[in-house]
Amino acid sequence: MSLRHSLLFILAITVWRIVMLRFDTTDLFVDEAQYWFWAQNLDFGYYSKPPMIAWVIRAITGLAGSDSIFWIRIAGPLFHMATALVLMKAARKIVGPEIEPWVGATFITLPAVSLSSVLFSTDTVLFLFLAIGLWAYFGLTKQKSVALALLMGVSFGLAFMSKYAILFVVPGGLIALILLPSARIAWRDFIVAVVAAIVFAAPNLWWNLTHDITTVRHTEDIANWNSLHVDIAGGAEFLLAQFGVVGPVIFFAMLWAAYRMFRRIGDEREWLLVLLSVPVVLLITFQALVANAYANWAVTAYAAGTIVAVWLLQRETKHGLRNSLIINLIPAIAIPLLTVFAHDLVLPNGEQVMKRYLGRSDLSHEVADLARQSGTDIIVSDNRELLADLFYTLRDEPLRIYARRFAGFPSSYYEQEFALPDDEKAPAVLYVTRSPLTCAAGQVETVKTWQPTAGYLRGRTIYTYRVEPRCLKPQS
Repeated sequence: MSLRHSLLFILAITVWRIVMLRFDTTDLFVDEAQYWFWAQNLDFGYYSKPPMIAWVIRAITGLAGSDSIFWIRIAGPLFHMATALVLMKAARKIVGPEIEPWVGATFITLPAVSLSSVLFSTDTVLFLFLAIGLWAYFGLTKQKSVALALLMGVSFGLAFMSKYAILFVVPGGLIALILLPSARIAWRDFIVAVVAAIVFAAPNLWWNLTHDITTVRHTEDIANWNSLHVDIAGGAEFLLAQFGVVGPVIFFAMLWAAYRMFRRIGDEREWLLVLLSVPVVLLITFQALVANAYANWAVTAYAAGTIVAVWLLQRETKHGLRNSLIINLIPAIAIPLLTVFAHDLVLPNGEQVMKRYLGRSDLSHEVADLARQSGTDIIVSDNRELLADLFYTLRDEPLRIYARRFAGFPSSYYEQEFALPDDEKAPAVLYVTRSPLTCAAGQVETVKTWQPTAGYLRGRTIYTYRVEPRCLKPQS
């Protein structure tokens, strides 16, 4: 593959994703709706993530003058295109021009990249800053440069402001600095990079210190560190899932490269790329073995991992490299199509293939109608998924939306920052929940109880009540 063909291929895939996004029929996923809401309330940190994705959404929707789903998600394909181009230059710097075209074409078709090009996520933003940081670092292994050191530090600082998963790269990077002479950079450049990274990460660190280390505590909760156990099946499931995250051939090639390093086959450049990728997978596999881990938690492995996999395949089996691209091209084309025909694709059991991304806006509109019928302009919920879409879908409605406050540490951003005031004087609110409500302190009137027939809550019961605010006061 020539460089020209690779660039045209990357552009074609990106255009395909953007065109299909224009015809997307899905709703915002709960996380996407939450990120949009953060973008309406700019800060240096949020309940579950650092702030970068909110800043990106605010910038793009502000420039577009629209909060439509298209403009919220368009950063996905654009960021991934930019990441592919940067990774190509990083591959050229560490290996040479012979793999540059293949790295870009391979990255743009990784299944994880295809999915996060249609559903905007923090991984998408993180990847770009990680790729820039790696490009600068590879340059520093060849020459001293304050400018590259600053770029490396700023990039990793912004990656931290995107997602804390950037820290998973650190252990392997430190091992490389200790074991591989060719991986070391000048002390001056190292210090400059570290200081720059800390400076750019400092706003979020400060925010956490002034907000009861909220994001750290949430991360600990989802990692399930308070109930450690041994789960062989969980570890195996996570590891096998990685074959789907980046494609079977690419992940196999990464493991192959790790085996070669263990046997001391190859040179230090290959070993450096292994140490910047495979330890991340091992670290999260261990997390899955003893607690809990999601398949995308190891995504920081696949910047350097893509480069080393392509390099090894290009040397050892070009046929395998081509087959990998063909295999990964199938989901790259199919996933955008799934979002266009999301309502029509149904499994034999009646479940919609894309049900997680359907039915949310319909439910929010129905809740708004029920609030008006109940004579109140206040909607309250205890459910993060319901609240996320209520805030987004009803953003132009003359309604006030609140989370129900409970005793103890808040369970969501909505409860933390947008809880029903304790002194609310309205005679009644509409309370929407997935659990029955009883209240000895005031009147409760059931408005409607039903089970949606489609979408993410198909077959699950939704309860709505007209209730006095005092019934929803904090409780354990």
